[in-house]
Amino acid sequence: MNKMIRDKINRNNKIFTRMFEHLEVVKDEFEWVGLFLQGSQNYNLDYEESDIDTKLIVLPTFENICLNDKSISTTRILENNEHIDIKDIRSMIKCFKKQNINFIEVLFTDYFILNPKYEQIWIEFILHNAEIAHYNNYTAISCMAGMIMEKYKALEHPYPTTKDKIDKYGYDPKQYSHIARVNLFLENYIKGKSYRECLIPNKNEIKDLLEIKKGERSLEEARRESKRLLDLSGNTRTEYMKNNELVINKNVDTYCDNLIVNLMKKNLLEGE
Repeated sequence: MNKMIRDKINRNNKIFTRMFEHLEVVKDEFEWVGLFLQGSQNYNLDYEESDIDTKLIVLPTFENICLNDKSISTTRILENNEHIDIKDIRSMIKCFKKQNINFIEVLFTDYFILNPKYEQIWIEFILHNAEIAHYNNYTAISCMAGMIMEKYKALEHPYPTTKDKIDKYGYDPKQYSHIARVNLFLENYIKGKSYRECLIPNKNEIKDLLEIKKGERSLEEARRESKRLLDLSGNTRTEYMKNNELVINKNVDTYCDNLIVNLMKKNLLEGE
């Protein structure tokens, strides 16, 4: 077995081992549909210091529905600082329709654990992942440009969780890498590349992005390039909307409605 294959197997084993450990922490607290990897491993941008973070999709209880309780949306932070984002399916669907790439990526990840009870329903839903990822072209483009703006504002801001990086580099390399990655994503999306191709940069881009992420760029470059990419993304959004019509795929509404109904029917009517 060559080293490349061995490294890939070890990486996959590490990811799934941690995911099962995440699931053990929360699975008895919720009626869960699936646990999905989120973050750098989905883009082949992880390295030795990368955390493994996940999203857990859960169902509301009968009482939640009857009392019209607010959808569950919370984050569990583990002792090693890894995160489990816990989302009610109704909230998750709203995030899909907002075209937030941090949520839509779970429809494309190779790393997920499904509750056997709901496995077939979910598999049928993600057959439409490409359509869901292109539900609303204006919303998608605006979301990407908005993410770049958000990361730009955070670039040099000393949040408690990033102050050590600001002290060391003068900026947060992770925010700079997000700015560069999402800009590449935006460019590829507009070119008509598949969503999976947009998610995973090419080898040269991965090399550059990892160098950025590890802090191998000066403060001056980080400031200059982040501002350039911010301006570029804003111009790209403006030009796109000037030259392209709004397209909303109404089939996605049906897929999403059916998913919620079928999951809840399976849970509430069929029971265990």
